[in-house]
Parts: sequence; structure tokens; C-alpha cells
Amino acid sequence: MSDESFIHDGTLDTPINWIPGMKNIRLKDLPSSMRTTDITETMFDFMGSEAQSCLDSSAIIFNTFDEFDYEVLEAISAKFPRSIYTIGPLPLLGRHVPESPLKSLSASLWKEDPKCLQWLDRREPNSVVYVNYGSVTVMTEQHLKEFAWGLASSKQPFLWIVRPDVVMGAGSAMLPEEFFNDIKDRGLIASWCPQEQVLAHPSVGVFLTHCGWNSTLESVCSGVPVICWPFFADQQTNCRYACTTWGIGMEVNHDVKRDEIAALVWEMMEGDKGKAARQKALEWKKKAEESTDIGGSSYQKFERLIKEALHGQ
Repeated sequence: MSDESFIHDGTLDTPINWIPGMKNIRLKDLPSSMRTTDITETMFDFMGSEAQSCLDSSAIIFNTFDEFDYEVLEAISAKFPRSIYTIGPLPLLGRHVPESPLKSLSASLWKEDPKCLQWLDRREPNSVVYVNYGSVTVMTEQHLKEFAWGLASSKQPFLWIVRPDVVMGAGSAMLPEEFFNDIKDRGLIASWCPQEQVLAHPSVGVFLTHCGWNSTLESVCSGVPVICWPFFADQQTNCRYACTTWGIGMEVNHDVKRDEIAALVWEMMEGDKGKAARQKALEWKKKAEESTDIGGSSYQKFERLIKEALHGQ
């Protein structure tokens, strides 16, 4: 592209069919680092060099499972004849780790609020919208307000994680008093939470997410469908797969509006599309569990990784 007009002129909606193993993909669904007019741009150059490094390596380890990414893995195998270890989802594989002090270590980048789980305990099954944009995603103050009033208008119970730094620049994450009056006894806002435990909680019915890979897999592990608002990196690609190939989600327009949020939340919690996505999410959960069971494909490949890569057998 010679200039950045492609971002707004509809070019990004162009279907592409030249990536082996990837179907039903548009330009907008590729990682955000590819949206550049400068091939020397730092992230574009870095991602290209990292991809080449993978192809030059002796093995590649993926946090996924064979059935989830079958076509892509087949395409990679055709270009990479050496060892490929699909050992995910790691949250489920980790259930085989013996109890020890190390198992209690958390990867959270923020301090978790314990009252989140207590609040969820008081909710009905599949009744809560869980909202978390991850540890890096930021937004404008206006987008924060649109999310807030969209959640309020949905009339659904929700747990909303709002990091102190979620608003970009000098914007404030403070919300007006009338918002809190509107959601009284129906919504809980916290700065961080133990996400795997939240997603596994029976009261959670849908996950409004930025579609980072860890969050996507954690949602699959718990059988929870998603509402996707991708921000950058691989999140657009993950979103597209969630909404098409995997059939577990619906996407929010990047320029989010409160009416859209309210409508999507209602559809995912009460509508036919939401019911279908929830059923599909449960099917993927079962397949993920089977892959990480003793004797499953991911379990076997993890054992092979230990033998071949660490012990040289």
C-alpha cells in the first residue's frame, strides 16, 4: 500500500485466499503488524524475522491442540518437516501437575481481587457477562463509556475488569455516579481477577474479550462463548476464527457503540446465536479435555517433547 487510505476505504474487507491453511480470511483479520505502508516498520520486520526463525529451528511448540487448528497445522507441517509439538491447551494439560507449592504460582500481572469469586457465587448459572480486555489493551475514554452504558442497558449481571491504566493518554477510567446507580446489585467492577477461576465458574455465561490467545484458550477450556473486541497483534485473527471456524463468538465493531454492546450481550445470553455458540464452546471444551487427557494427542506430544528435546532420546 502506498498510503494509509486502505485503513478506511474498505480495502481491509478484501477476502484473501493465498495463505495455506487459512480459509474465510479478510485483510482485516491478519495480525495488526501487517497494516503498514513501510516494510521497514519495527513490528512488521520483527514478526517476519521471528516467523523465519521458527522455520529455521529444530522444532516448534504450539499452545493449541490438533483438532482446533488442524488446517493451519497441516499447512505448517508441509513447510516444516521437523518436529511440531502441539501441547495445549496448557491450562488443561497443567491439571496433571502434582500438587506442590509451585502449582500455586500465578502468572497474573495485576493483583487479583478475591471478592470477584464471592460475588459470582451469588449469581444464577450462565447468567453473568464477564468482561476483561487483558493486561495490555487500552481504549479511549469515550469507548469506555460506550461499553459501560451498553452493559448497563443490557440488563444482564456482569463482572467487569477495569484496569487503572485501561484508558489511553490522559483519559480517566472514572465512570459517572448515575452509571453505578443504574447497575446497583447487578454489576461488579474490579481492577483484576483470577481469570481461569472466573471462566470456570458456573455463573459465567459469556466472555467479552480482546481475544488474546491465552484468553481465547482459557475460554475454550471452560466452554464459555465469546464476544470479541480485538485490539492488536494476533487478536484480529483469533477473533475471526472464533466467529467463523470455531463458531463460538460474535464480533464488536472497533468503534464500539452502546446499542451494539447491549444487542450483542442480549443475543449471546438470550438469543439463538448465543445458544448455538454456547453449545459449540462446550463441544470444543470436550475436545480440548480429550486432547490433554492421559493418552490424548497433546498429552502424548508433551511426553515426546520431554523425551526428545530434553533427554535427547
